[in-house]
Amino acid sequence: MKVVYFLVAILALTSSLVSAYDPSPLQDFCVAAKEKDGVFVNGKFCKDPKLVKADNFFRYGLNAPHTHPRGTEILIVLEGTLYVGFVTSNQDGNRLFTKVLNKGDVFVFPIGLIHFQMNMGNGNAVAIAGLSSQNPGAITIANALFKVNPPISSEVLTKAFQVDKTIIDYLQKLSWYDNNN
Repeated sequence: MKVVYFLVAILALTSSLVSAYDPSPLQDFCVAAKEKDGVFVNGKFCKDPKLVKADNFFRYGLNAPHTHPRGTEILIVLEGTLYVGFVTSNQDGNRLFTKVLNKGDVFVFPIGLIHFQMNMGNGNAVAIAGLSSQNPGAITIANALFKVNPPISSEVLTKAFQVDKTIIDYLQKLSWYDNNN
């Protein structure tokens, strides 16, 4: 009887361990696409790999403040100089942690926290980012507030930011940088 309990315990333990990881990717990469423009792969709409271009993997100077709700990010600088940072949660006082990174430096952005990267050098910067999930999500803060469809009420945003409605109207008309293109 003890052998049966032992086998059940082993089975329960191994089955819970097996379900604790991301599924294997079905393709080399997934460049985010809108539903109508993409193919559904592993829970995401991805551009057809034949239509992906090098610019889909490139950022000009600033990777605008954004968050990954389901993944921690690690960044390794291969060339150049980057100014990076993240903001802690309200619970931790919304503290800003920043660092200037040079070739060979590594920085970690904790899961779900707003963060950014900006080129500080005179030339190009090259970095590799890795995430702890193949589906970490990406929310660009400005787009989430000012380019959402349908728009967030101007009344809500004027009260939240304590500014005049004309400022909110102006911000909602701007073309914001999108990390998902």
